[in-house]
Amino acid sequence: MGKYIFVTGGVVSSAGKGVTAAAIGKLLKERGFDVSIQKLDPYINVDPGTMSPYQHGEVFVLDDGSETDLDLGHYERFIDTSLNAMCNVTTGQIYSEVISQERRGDYLGGTIQVIPHITNEIKRRIGLVPQTMKTDVVIVEVGGTVGDIESLPFLEAIRQMRSDVGRNNTMYVHVTWLPHIAATGELKTKPTQHSVRELRSIGIQPDVIIARSDYPIAEELREKIALFCDVEAREVIPLTTCKILYEVPLVLEREGLGEITLGRLGLIRRRAPDWSEWEKLVASGDSDKSKVRIALVGKYVELQDAYMSVREALRHATLAVGADVEILWLHSTDLEKGKGWKDLESAHGIIVPGGFGSRGVEGKIAAARFARQKKVPYLGLCLGMQVMVIEFGRHVLGSESVNSTEFDRNTSHPVIDLLPEQGSITEMGGTMRLGLYPCKLLPGSIAAEAYGQELVEERHRHRFEFKNIYREILGEHGMVFSGLSPDDRLVEITEFSDHPFMLGCQFHPEFLSRPNNPHPLFQSFLEKAVERAQEVRQEESEALSESSS
Repeated sequence: MGKYIFVTGGVVSSAGKGVTAAAIGKLLKERGFDVSIQKLDPYINVDPGTMSPYQHGEVFVLDDGSETDLDLGHYERFIDTSLNAMCNVTTGQIYSEVISQERRGDYLGGTIQVIPHITNEIKRRIGLVPQTMKTDVVIVEVGGTVGDIESLPFLEAIRQMRSDVGRNNTMYVHVTWLPHIAATGELKTKPTQHSVRELRSIGIQPDVIIARSDYPIAEELREKIALFCDVEAREVIPLTTCKILYEVPLVLEREGLGEITLGRLGLIRRRAPDWSEWEKLVASGDSDKSKVRIALVGKYVELQDAYMSVREALRHATLAVGADVEILWLHSTDLEKGKGWKDLESAHGIIVPGGFGSRGVEGKIAAARFARQKKVPYLGLCLGMQVMVIEFGRHVLGSESVNSTEFDRNTSHPVIDLLPEQGSITEMGGTMRLGLYPCKLLPGSIAAEAYGQELVEERHRHRFEFKNIYREILGEHGMVFSGLSPDDRLVEITEFSDHPFMLGCQFHPEFLSRPNNPHPLFQSFLEKAVERAQEVRQEESEALSESSS
């Protein structure tokens, strides 16, 4: 019989359910258990693949090509396990399946209702996780907050799970927010009390309450929450906002949540947790390091969650390289208007991440041109590689008409174009090149030296590709095609032979970066950015010495 931990949220959204679920998974992994984590999302979209980043943040892609919620990125980074399509379930998927079964006549003319048909399908999807993955414990996060109308079927389904799999095989964790009243300097527990009362009214009694706050939580508040919410004081876990995201498991460990979880689920610890490497990881974030400025040139920078994995991959690399990175969030449309160039020019490295649509593309192309001409380390991700190719194509061919057919269908030089098999596709969702694909590396190239191997696999999410008829002319002028598909058909990585580090990849390396195992491309890029920062500081120091003498 499987073990299940259900994580719900109260008071406000974005209180940290996803990170909490991931951290609980880390607690169990450290004790020797195999863990999988699933996200139940209440929205009616089939998946977030067609949703604007402004609406939902980044779309996180799994090995199997599933387009999922950004919380799955947190899950994978914390438990270091590749998840699958069963780990992100939406209301849209549930209703689509139930309606299709009804149309086929599977219900023999019965009336289809939320209970039991929708809730049964939700429970079936939960049960698919241990069937498709090796796991001892499944952690299930329910999106939204208690009281949301759209969440009710999911909450009813997880309530029923306690009867279905047994009380000793389930645990309910409720994450709430304690608001701070500035006028009185108080943290208030009343919203948490109301949230738990709402949860109990639908039949779920939380076993553990995670009390989130930006301020320290006094012991009397912990006891007050325990009294009013019918849990023991030790089962109220204070979780103050951490400076470094990866400190959360350490905080939960210190508060005893790991052993509480084992006791609640009747599990016997397989090994003693060893947090030494994780503690080094967190401690390294507080140490004095080289200061490096990295410009992230994107089109959704108003919502930094749109680049969550890029930010975290860069953070992983900083911990490995020993650098203190300041990210300069530059809007690509501002560059088009002449704004933000002072920040770009002060950067020691430039990252251009992925994106869709023509808005802001010329700003990204301008950033790539600046990086090429000024020899600034550059890492282009997906669209970031494509704008690097467009910019160099304009330089080589001497024509501003060089473009991608995504942005100009009538361009005379389509250096980026649709694959023939993509031309007939009319639906948007799930129709791109998605998931894990192999890439062979050119020996002696920057990419090969970074990876230290000849063949790698990376996650993709795109529809447009490099057009091969331009390989020869661009190659003659210094572009190196250092990563290709095994059949040589698709260009996966481009770089320049006369540049310290200007590399673009058609895939998304940020999706495979881990805290204790940073992605090689991010690490190599940051090493070059550190070198440039040191060179700039040396030049500034020499100039200052000359002027003073």
